[in-house]
This record gives sequence, C-alpha cells and structure tokens, in this order.
Amino acid sequence: MAAENSFDVVSDFDHQELVNAVDQALREINTRYDLKDTRTTLELSKTELVITTDNELSLRSVRDILETKMLRRQLSLKILDHGKMQDVSGARVAQTATLRKGINSDLAKKLAKMIRDAFPKVQPRIQGETLRVTSKSRDELQAIIQFLRDAQDTIEVPLQFTNYR
Repeated sequence: MAAENSFDVVSDFDHQELVNAVDQALREINTRYDLKDTRTTLELSKTELVITTDNELSLRSVRDILETKMLRRQLSLKILDHGKMQDVSGARVAQTATLRKGINSDLAKKLAKMIRDAFPKVQPRIQGETLRVTSKSRDELQAIIQFLRDAQDTIEVPLQFTNYR
C-alpha cells in the first residue's frame, strides 16, 4: 500500500522582517525633504500597524515608502489590511492596518472546495489556521501547489506551503 503524502497551506509572515521594513521606512521618512517636518510615526504591534502623519498626501507617501520597503524584504502587501483614514487631534490623520496572519475558516473552506473541485482524488482538511492536503501521489500534490500559486491573485492572503512530506 502506498504511503500518504501531504503538505500544509499556511498564511504567515516573518515579523522581524516587518520590523526591519518599518524601521527602514521610518529612517527614509525622517531624511526625505518633503516628509521631514510632518511628525510621522509608524507604530507596529503584534496585530496592527498605525500610521500617523500631518495630511492625506503625506499619508499616501508614507504608505508608498512602507510598501516599497516591504517588497524589498520579500513581504507580501496582502498581509496589510488597511482601514479607513481617520482624523485625529491637531489636524493630523491616522490609518490603521491590521496584520493578516493565518487562514480564517471561510477562506479555508473556499480553498478546500477549490482543491476538491480541481483534484477529486486528494483530501484537504482544515486544521485550525492551516489547511492540510493529503494524497497518494506526490505529483498531484505538486500540481495542487502550482494550482494555488496560479490562483494567488484571487486569494486575499499570501499563501505558503510547508511540511511537504
């Protein structure tokens, strides 16, 4: 009897790389002439990133700088879920970006259905914030990985594939 092969689909990011990207963005913001006097702050916690600055124009510039630094550090922009811009005290604006980590149950069900429809011989199972896909054929598992990579633009979170056995 053939052994079962499997891999996990997860959505995760390296938090230290995000810290480094925010640090580099702050350094660039403090040296850029057009943003030097805007009193811009980037506050990063485990679950969110808060950008506070003087006006909407500088907020867009700060977001652009941050996204550039994130891309250079191989972080997907899909990990940020930007909220609405809010006016805060002193004629300043703030925007909160929630950090996406893990696959929620609705997305896991959608991914499992996509996989089952395209590959009827495999078994996707939802295990918390991961999706485990098992099959007897390694070739089929590699085809599923390629299928999910091709469908990445329709999925709202970045996907990684781990524990390939």
